[in-house]
Amino acid sequence: MSETVSTREQTSISTHQNRDLALQSLLALLGIARKNVKQRVLKDGRIASALMEQEQRATHGLAWLGTYVEALKQLNAYAERLKEQGTFSEVEDLILRIGFAEYTSQVFGGLPMSQGEILRLSDLGISRDEANEHYSAAVEAVIADGSQPALRSRLAELMQHAEGNSTIGATGLDETYEQIREEMRKFAEAKVTPFAHEWHLKNEYIPLEVINEMAEMGVFGLTIPEEYGGLGLGKESMCVVSEELSRAYIGVGSLGTRSEIAAELILGGGTDEQKAKWLPLIASGEVLPTAVFTEPNTGSDLASLKTRAVKEGDAWKVSGNKTWITHPVRADIMTLLTRTKPEEPGYKGLSMFIAEKPRGTDEEPFPAEGMSGGEIEVLGYRGMKEYEIAFDGFEVKDENLLGGVEGQGFKQLMQTFESARIQTAARAIGVAQCALDLGLRYAQERIQFGKALISFPRVADKLAMIACETMIARQLTYFSAWEKDSGRRCDLEAGMAKLLGARVAWAAADNALQIHGGNGFAQEYPISRVLCDARILSIFEGAAEIQAQVIARRLLDETEL
Repeated sequence: MSETVSTREQTSISTHQNRDLALQSLLALLGIARKNVKQRVLKDGRIASALMEQEQRATHGLAWLGTYVEALKQLNAYAERLKEQGTFSEVEDLILRIGFAEYTSQVFGGLPMSQGEILRLSDLGISRDEANEHYSAAVEAVIADGSQPALRSRLAELMQHAEGNSTIGATGLDETYEQIREEMRKFAEAKVTPFAHEWHLKNEYIPLEVINEMAEMGVFGLTIPEEYGGLGLGKESMCVVSEELSRAYIGVGSLGTRSEIAAELILGGGTDEQKAKWLPLIASGEVLPTAVFTEPNTGSDLASLKTRAVKEGDAWKVSGNKTWITHPVRADIMTLLTRTKPEEPGYKGLSMFIAEKPRGTDEEPFPAEGMSGGEIEVLGYRGMKEYEIAFDGFEVKDENLLGGVEGQGFKQLMQTFESARIQTAARAIGVAQCALDLGLRYAQERIQFGKALISFPRVADKLAMIACETMIARQLTYFSAWEKDSGRRCDLEAGMAKLLGARVAWAAADNALQIHGGNGFAQEYPISRVLCDARILSIFEGAAEIQAQVIARRLLDETEL
């Protein structure tokens, strides 16, 4: 073997070193931003909530900057893993270079928190001189390398030759997870994708036959321990399944969310009897749960929740109103958050119930006594249906008070936040991948001015960037799941994955629709559905603004980054 290193290898080594150095510069900027923002929100040496709110642009900007830095760290780590495995091909190299350059450039030039809100380093108290000091030769080299139009053109070219069912770029997961992905993909292609748009247009429920098949495949018991009839797998498996099913239709990908939340609540806070009774039924799909938390005029402010549960003998009587409840008509149990201690302020008076109910129909959605409701018509995220629910003396057995204790409802719910946000991020990746599939296919098939749309640089650029951003969000999400499976706290990383994934999905759907032109605005084209589905992702499971606030608080509370 020659002792000389080829020019290509030397370039690769140099580029790798530049990325490492660029990451150091970004980390340094994050450290400065954190220090500056913390000074703005301190009062008497402690972080003041009122100042956090007053300085939202800076605090939320800090969250976005932290998210970008973590995302680039995970993109870099992903590339290194593939190199060690010998699976780092030209596609992954292009995604790495383009994605790293784009996100690094955005940090210095303007980072989009949403379409109309661009974060500047000056918003974080970083002066031009400080920014220039960290705009090192390595940063400049990384941006110059990955910003070449030829790279995006080449990636678009390679995407055209990829297998129709494959993701663009290796995911970096082991063989077991890829087998799960393949199984879910085959199921989705046969039973979901051909029918999803019709379900959406008609606002129809996902057929019970599809749900039953999902149950047989173990979708509802993925992370439930084997002793309770589940598969005993980790959150990475949940990500793979959620991503692939959401790629076909977000409604199908979201069916497992309610089972995941209910199972986590019962595993974390339930009594032995509650675990033994409910977990096997959830794992088998015999029981379908729904989450009943949100109330009118409260939204994310659960501390203001007003629905009451009053003890009467060996039962609780529930009264109050809930809204934005997904798939409640066909649910068998509700994880129901109520106030049982009105004398306790805020979160302290909340309790969680496993409330049993009969399944309803469109004609009679809520046959249970003391329970009524009406459907909320929505733009997207259909297939399960959203409802407002009114409780008026609705009865819940005392044995179904979660954990058998009052006042622990919010604490019990908090234990599910990490998994819920990881799962939502995975759904967002699936939606982004679906948008890429549709945009790529249309760009290849649609002929304009004598050639396929993908031949035009701006169309190719859009597709290349969708592929890059989807992979960036995917790696941040899988990292969060891996941290969760390793038993480490990951609320920060899970929040970042959800924050970024939702924005990536919306951008992907918007750009894919733009590629369709006027046809994208026609309801007959599936991309119109995907755009509507993508929009909800930055709202539910913690709106983007709430998510940014939580991330910022964690970053500011950390003694070290």
